[in-house]
Amino acid sequence: MKIEILPRIESPVDLRTLSGTELETLADEIREVLCTVVEDRSAHFASNLGVVELCIALHLAYDFRKDRLIWDTGHQIYPHKLITGRYAEISTIRRKGGLMGYPNPEESEYDLFMTGHAGASVSTVMGLKAGDDLAGETDRKSVAVIGDGALPSGVVFEAMNNAAGLNQDVLVILNDNKMGICPRVGGLAKYLDKARVAPFYNGLKRDVSWLLNKLPVVGESMESTLGSFKEAVKGFLHGGMLFEEMGFRYIGPVDGHDIESLSGYLQMIKNIKGPVLLHVLTEKGHGFEPATNDPVSFHAPAPFQRNEENEIVPIEKPGAVKSKAYTDVVSNSIFQAMTDDERVVVLTAAMCAGNKLGKIRDGFPDRFFDTGICEAHAVAFAGGMAKAGLRPIVDIYSTFLQRSFDHIFQEVALQNLPVTFCLDRAGIAGEDGPTHHGAFDNTYLRCFPNIVMMSPGDAQDVEKMLEFSLKYEGPTAIRYPKAAADAVERQVAPVELGKSEVYVWGKDGMLVAFGSLFTDCVQAAEQLREEGLDVGVINARFAKPLDTEVIHQALQESGFVITVEEGTLCGGFGSAVLESANEAGLNTQHLRRLGIPDRFIEHGIRKELLADLGLDVAGITAAAREMAQQSRLLINE
Repeated sequence: MKIEILPRIESPVDLRTLSGTELETLADEIREVLCTVVEDRSAHFASNLGVVELCIALHLAYDFRKDRLIWDTGHQIYPHKLITGRYAEISTIRRKGGLMGYPNPEESEYDLFMTGHAGASVSTVMGLKAGDDLAGETDRKSVAVIGDGALPSGVVFEAMNNAAGLNQDVLVILNDNKMGICPRVGGLAKYLDKARVAPFYNGLKRDVSWLLNKLPVVGESMESTLGSFKEAVKGFLHGGMLFEEMGFRYIGPVDGHDIESLSGYLQMIKNIKGPVLLHVLTEKGHGFEPATNDPVSFHAPAPFQRNEENEIVPIEKPGAVKSKAYTDVVSNSIFQAMTDDERVVVLTAAMCAGNKLGKIRDGFPDRFFDTGICEAHAVAFAGGMAKAGLRPIVDIYSTFLQRSFDHIFQEVALQNLPVTFCLDRAGIAGEDGPTHHGAFDNTYLRCFPNIVMMSPGDAQDVEKMLEFSLKYEGPTAIRYPKAAADAVERQVAPVELGKSEVYVWGKDGMLVAFGSLFTDCVQAAEQLREEGLDVGVINARFAKPLDTEVIHQALQESGFVITVEEGTLCGGFGSAVLESANEAGLNTQHLRRLGIPDRFIEHGIRKELLADLGLDVAGITAAAREMAQQSRLLINE
């Protein structure tokens, strides 16, 4: 398809010059461009296809140079970027130095928040509206677009309750596509399913009045009349009753793929006073049949191209060797643990696909719990399960576990309950960028008493660590990256509480790795030995409790010690080593910590970002050479 209209759209103002037919063509062009984006990189795809018409209609009805717009979760931002002056840069999206795959205020005035976690849009839009009103700019409109998958997040209902109490003029657009990443779950999902087939209405009171006027005075038996009336009322109440009772004016459901109709509704409700919820029905993957048929696989698919029949042709990188990712190794280990022990249960927060839990969901349906995007609830839920004698595993991305911080404290650590946290995407998460890097869990978990913190050095540690966790009578956390699970050839030591694994001892220096960078440390040490430096490697395994015996010995006997972690330097594993050495009165002049500095890391390929941080083989080797030189100078002094 030839792209003709989209290059002319330098800002949303240009949309108003297009005819209805041209707007439809523009929607097709946007979808064509989205298809080209995923030809050479993994990117969020089906969710973006589903909001094309909604995005166009919003920019037709509002002027978001002045008005306010927040896209909840933010991974459906691509159409918005395309019509807000970033079409020429779209080929750079999710590449280092290019456009971010989420909203980014540094890119455009049309992006207000860097949103990457679900549920906060209603709260932030309310804050914007309150600020504008207090500044006397009451004519500025505020709009939040939130998906049905994000809607059950507790913070959404906290915000909606507050908005109704304030009677604030905000518009919440419910983008209902029956999906999160996977199909939505829970009671609210069932409610929305019923609302999908209910008649359109604009406000509950009006419809009840309409129904009452339809009651015949004569001509039908009372039983028949009341029966028909009951069914009619049920049909209407299944629409927006919940939202109306919460204080929102409910409108919908409306077709989310009809630009003209959507624009009309948005214009109609712009000046309604008080909070309004517009229920928009969309189809995830709309306009591209493979994505429509399988929106889960096409949420963020591997790169692909299309043949002349518009069929999918996967792209295989030449010479690429496929190895299991840590996510797969952990999933397989969990499946085995559930086979061996009926007490083991798994909880995930709407990330069944991302955490590769489909086999577990299908194999153990009674012991698999998807809470939806409700991480805080998932952790407290797991605490109750543990108290009842089960062995719950909370399988969750590191970046999302942050959302349940208080419940890790109150309902798990304080109670000293045996909940296992499997922290996927710990460390650098790659192209998703700063909203998704799992950089902080080492720091925010280490402050809690009772919790045990582990990280496998390679694939061979995973199953042993999970076995240890499920036998331990207290909370544990196992963190692992979004990376291939390599293996270092060795006689793997058993996993014992607070015990590290000495791979090889070095007189000149020691590399102490917490996590999968152990494999890079092994390669770096081998290279350094070839250069004449006797450098050893320790697979730390535990950040809490720390193996002080082995690490203190390294500080006392080796020329230098370098800690290596894929987490923040502030408060992380290296800080734990430094604190321990200081408490023991050991000399720390020869200690250096490698990790993530005190700043947010941008998006890019994982290897690129690790190299920038000095956390690849070359960076570790360079740091060791520098430390060796410094230690010799200190000795000579």
